[in-house]
Amino acid sequence: MLKHDLVYLTEDATHDAVIELINDEAFGPGRFTKSSARIREQGPHDRALSYVCCDDGETIASVRMTPVLAGSVKGHLLGPLAVRPSHKNRGIGRELVRIAVDAARRKGSEAVILVGDAPYYMPLGFEKVAYNALTFPAPTDPARILVAPFAPDTHSRLKGVITWRDKAVEAEAVERLLKSA
Repeated sequence: MLKHDLVYLTEDATHDAVIELINDEAFGPGRFTKSSARIREQGPHDRALSYVCCDDGETIASVRMTPVLAGSVKGHLLGPLAVRPSHKNRGIGRELVRIAVDAARRKGSEAVILVGDAPYYMPLGFEKVAYNALTFPAPTDPARILVAPFAPDTHSRLKGVITWRDKAVEAEAVERLLKSA
């Protein structure tokens, strides 16, 4: 049996091309039509919370996190999560999710949201969002919207539109509020 030397790393720009290849293998060109892709088109993902898994130096999986405002919740949208076919069913995807969610929590995110399969994600701490609570920029099956909440009131504040969250705009708004006080 071959020994695998799996290493989990924070994503950087050198991973971009291989991540595109991995996502293409996993989802094909249809990935660009998904509602989550509409959010990701609005602005960049957060590299500090996005991770890759390497096996003996080869990047074989990735997960990305995009800052979002979901109702009044300042959170992150998880995805895409993809693992090369040669490395599926080894727990790599689950470990990437665990790492990314923990990092988002430590960074002060209020929740991690995704559109995905409940049987896969619920054992990882995700819960169903109230039916039709969030409006995505494209049709989305409300039964597939899940959240890992980090505060007791998260579910009650997940009502309304979900959109990319511009940290620079937020910082400017806070600065204006501080100056006016």
